[in-house]
Amino acid sequence: MQERPENTVIGLQNNKLYPWFIAAFAGIALMVSNGQTISGLSVYDVEFINEFGWSRGDIKFRDMVTLLLTGLAAPFAGVLLDRYGVRRCMLSGWAVLILGYLAYSRLGSLAGLYLIHAAFALVLVVCGLNAAVILVSKWFTRYRGTAIGIALMGTSMGGIVFPQYGTAMIELLNWRGAFAWGSLFPAALLLITWFAVREAPPPARPATKSLAPGAAADADAESGTHTSAGFPPGGGVSFSTALRSPTFWALAVIAMTTFYTVLGVQAHIFLYMSDAQFDARTATNAVSLFFFCALIGKFAFGLASDFLNPRKVFYGNILVMLVGSLILVRMDIALIWIAVVTFGLGWGGVYTALQLTVMNTFGTRDAGKILGTITVLDATGGGLGIWLTGLIYDATGSYAIPFVIFAALILTALAALTRVRPLAVRTDPVPGVAERAG
Repeated sequence: MQERPENTVIGLQNNKLYPWFIAAFAGIALMVSNGQTISGLSVYDVEFINEFGWSRGDIKFRDMVTLLLTGLAAPFAGVLLDRYGVRRCMLSGWAVLILGYLAYSRLGSLAGLYLIHAAFALVLVVCGLNAAVILVSKWFTRYRGTAIGIALMGTSMGGIVFPQYGTAMIELLNWRGAFAWGSLFPAALLLITWFAVREAPPPARPATKSLAPGAAADADAESGTHTSAGFPPGGGVSFSTALRSPTFWALAVIAMTTFYTVLGVQAHIFLYMSDAQFDARTATNAVSLFFFCALIGKFAFGLASDFLNPRKVFYGNILVMLVGSLILVRMDIALIWIAVVTFGLGWGGVYTALQLTVMNTFGTRDAGKILGTITVLDATGGGLGIWLTGLIYDATGSYAIPFVIFAALILTALAALTRVRPLAVRTDPVPGVAERAG
């Protein structure tokens, strides 16, 4: 079931730059999918409060809907990603996002808001994190850390670009116009996906010299060796083997606790600064600065993981994130910029290290199902972080308690990292080429 002519496949295999194009495309896909469904929406909250009179808890429940459904759907979407490929799944996701933004421009009720965000869950599972990591990982082995770091920069770019876009368009037109024009971003991605994106070819047995360095089987595969994670290209442990591993569940805990914290921060930092009498532009700049620092952290720590001990890098990332959370606990608005920078840098590293550790520990064989199952917890945690933070604020009139919860959860993630170990069983038989082609 090939999606492209054979001569196109051969041409891409021998193009040394094409895998890096895939990494860059994955970053752009994450910028749009995450930025337009999660990280770019907080700047509209004041508009909704003023026009509809909705509470923060009411508004933030939209994110709980998106992320909870994302988590529930992720394992099933993982099966589709493994069987039919990322490209086909992404095409459907971009179409849904286009329709979702056009519907947002005509929003008139909370029920409508929640329905739109239910549809956004599909966008995230087929155009978001898991899809991007799988697409990139199958094109890379030796430089996988760097490539994943490049791709994951896209989630931060979404948090930099789309809050600025929203604030500027609200001032220029209004919030409805901002959403209507925003539908052009996924429309452009749909065209790029259709014309320029291709899946990595199935691994040949044995690996041949025709595969160029940097392609799906790069320098490691050319020499006939396993990847840095101990797997042959396309190989890895089965889904059932991963589920029996304590490491899998430790990584799931790290994902859930850190996602709760970071999504809670990014969704409420605009409102927190608005409460402190910062104007909309300044508050928007704080959101963008947070994601800019996360962008730097993702690339820098992804690169560092290719040359330093990835486990030590992972510990360092969580500790930096912990420092940022402890600054927030002080509730000193004069330190907000330091907290934003520190928290963003730490989160960027954690985000990259988490995905890289999953891929290097379990391989790419059942990557869709493995990442999808972890997403059940991290998406649920992220949704709770956004929603419960809003509910606690509505009840107490302060972010003091939520900030303490953030710090406690990061300490929990640090403890869970001590349980992450290499698997005793390093590989399962690599599925046949016909089976992997689906």
